[in-house]
Amino acid sequence: MTVYETALGASTTDTITLLGQDLARDVMGTVGFGELAFWLATQRRPSPGETRLFEAVLAALADHGFTPTAIVSRLTFLSAPDSVQGALAAGLLGGGSRFLGVTEDAGRFLNAVVTAQAPREDWDALALETLQAQGKARVPGLGHHVHKNGDPRTPRLFEIAEEEGLVGPHLSLFAAIGRVHPQVLGRTLPLNGAGTCGAVLADLGLPLELLRGFALLARTAGLIGQLAEELRNPVANQIFLSVDTNTRSVAPVEE
Repeated sequence: MTVYETALGASTTDTITLLGQDLARDVMGTVGFGELAFWLATQRRPSPGETRLFEAVLAALADHGFTPTAIVSRLTFLSAPDSVQGALAAGLLGGGSRFLGVTEDAGRFLNAVVTAQAPREDWDALALETLQAQGKARVPGLGHHVHKNGDPRTPRLFEIAEEEGLVGPHLSLFAAIGRVHPQVLGRTLPLNGAGTCGAVLADLGLPLELLRGFALLARTAGLIGQLAEELRNPVANQIFLSVDTNTRSVAPVEE
């Protein structure tokens, strides 16, 4: 008989085991959801400081207003109110290079630089070398379409990481990029919150391949909030009618 081993959830007639713990006795009511999500991904229980910083990331990414992901969730819910999973999925599928995906992109970018170098502490010099090598290529996590004078999430994440003694090489390099990039780009851009979250998650040792998954985990809570507000204060139909009633027919453009 084939045996499928797992350290995650498994059931017998009388018990459910999760991460080697009795789910009902040792996890439920004892382990918070953020702590559990970290534990599930790494299969090691995070320290209280790691849990605090990880949950700060989840809070930072949960909701950012009427972004495309929120709007499409509301519109899908308007179209199919019997399918809340469809509305949530629609919003999550919009997590890409412009929204939410920056968390993964920044984490991977910083990790590629950090792992390619011998251990060093001259972060500003390394950041300068990195930016010069990038040339005109986009630096993930640098700049924000709304918070042009500074993303309020960024300094708070750095503050929490500092308080918990969890500022690692990814955050150190990202901070240095924030300091030196005007020398290369000729203008000053903010370090955005999504990029900072990517640096934090990489410093926490979470799998780079799953960084976007943590952003989507956080945004799922935000999308549930968007749908709950849509139930209380509907705007999706107004958005739809705004487009529908202002549509103008034009001749096709020949290429």
